[in-house]
Amino acid sequence: MIALAFVGVGVGAGLVIFGAAVGIGRIGGQAVEGMSRQPEAAGKIQTAMIIAAALIEGVTLFALVIVLLLGLEVNGDLIGKFAPQAPQAVQQNVQE
Repeated sequence: MIALAFVGVGVGAGLVIFGAAVGIGRIGGQAVEGMSRQPEAAGKIQTAMIIAAALIEGVTLFALVIVLLLGLEVNGDLIGKFAPQAPQAVQQNVQE
């Protein structure tokens, strides 16, 4: 069952990235088309395009973080196994 959950996490990450790529591609294509129709408005169109692409990238980043956190939570040992060891490693470095 855990392997299937990891497949789900991988599919989720792929869908997030694919959706963002399609969205930004459409924004870029439509912006170029608009600039070719109205060259005098190219600056405003480019600014709007960059803002929209940045918003899509922000949402994509949050979605990828959520997907990766879900992947780490599928098997609780992945986080629980490494978290207690971090303070011990820090204490050893301080004592040396």
